Formats: sequence, structure tokens, C-alpha cells
Amino acid sequence: MNLLTGATLLAFAAASAGAQVGHLPVNSPFTDLESGQELTFFGGYFSAGSDPVGVAPRSGPMFGIRYEKTVGGPAALVVRVARVNSERFPVDPTSATAPQLGRRSVSLTIADVNLALNLTGQKSWHNLVPVINLGAGIVSCGCTVEDDPYKFGTPFAFSLGGGIRYVPGGRFQLRVDLNDYLYQLKYPSEYFVAPSATTQPVAPADQAKSFWKNNLGLTVGASYLFFR
Repeated sequence: MNLLTGATLLAFAAASAGAQVGHLPVNSPFTDLESGQELTFFGGYFSAGSDPVGVAPRSGPMFGIRYEKTVGGPAALVVRVARVNSERFPVDPTSATAPQLGRRSVSLTIADVNLALNLTGQKSWHNLVPVINLGAGIVSCGCTVEDDPYKFGTPFAFSLGGGIRYVPGGRFQLRVDLNDYLYQLKYPSEYFVAPSATTQPVAPADQAKSFWKNNLGLTVGASYLFFR
């Protein structure tokens, strides 16, 4: 075998080996995703952030609906509306003997718009798609109680989160999401006034009257896909 023949065989062997690197399409762990729209019903738990005075809505079950539409490549526009079955413990800041007014059931409504991004692009990996999202919206609560001046109102809220989708193919899929809802909590000025000379106010003097707090929502959802 001369030198030219040997070099030719060696180059052919290297090319053949290179052609075998990676996965054949039928064996690839990546699967193309269908672009379109999806509707998701979800449920889970809302973990309310720190409330030093203890009068704001607390943690509770969370459920809602989510609409998603692909807007280009791996990006999608997401609209969500959720409800949290919560409770709060109102106080009467003018009472020196029995300021606590007992437990009251309340509900939080969260509505937001997000931009979501598939981290694996327009493909799933072993039928899994990790996602992240960023958006903004509002939170509302009918939390008013007689004799308690606290009003939750309808504060602006930022949302940031991520999750993972299970896409087995077809029109149905499952997903798990963890989101942080950041909104502002405000205490009324009456909480900082002592009801008598011998009692303390509801809130200590060094407590901020308003501050932003993080609230986590962990949900599991089932989706139905509408293809274009």
C-alpha cells in the first residue's frame, strides 16, 4: 500500500466516523414543538410574604386559568388570572382592650401579562421544556372590615418565574410553575397611634408604613393546545 492510498483510506475512515456523531432523527432526544395557542387550568398554593403587623391576606390555595400564544420563535405572550382563597386577622387600632377582630375569610385576585421563553428553543428535550417568564399586572382583594382602617386596594404587581412543561405530543400537556408576585403592602396611619397613654399602637414606630414583599405561587396545570 503506497502512501497516497493509505492517506485516502484514513480520510475515508475519519469521514465515516464523523458522520456517525450525534443522533439520527428517529433517536434524537429533541422534538420539534408545534407553534400556536394553549389554554391551561392550574391549581396550587400561594405563599404570602412577610407581614410584620399580621393584618394582610395570608397564604392559601390558588387556582386559575392561563392563555398562551406563540409570538415568534421560542417566545410566547401569556395572560393569567388567578384566585387565592385566603384569610386575614383585622384589628381595631382604637381599642385599648380588645383590638383583635377575629379571623375573616378573604380572596385575592391576581391578573398579569407575561412574556415567556422556552429555554430549549422550538424543541423539547425528552418531552420536557424548561421555561422562564417576566411580566406585570395587578392584585386585588376585598379585605375591608368594619372598625379596621386597613385597605389592601389594587396594587401594581411584578411577576417573575419559571417552570417546566411536559409535552408528550398531541394537544394535551402538563406543566409545573413557580412564580414570584412582588407587590406593595401599606399600613394605615391609625396603626401607628396608641389608643391610650398606657397601651402600644398596633404597629411599632420603626415599622415602615409601606414596603414591597415577595409572594410565591407554586402551581400544577393541564393544557389544551390550539394549533394554527
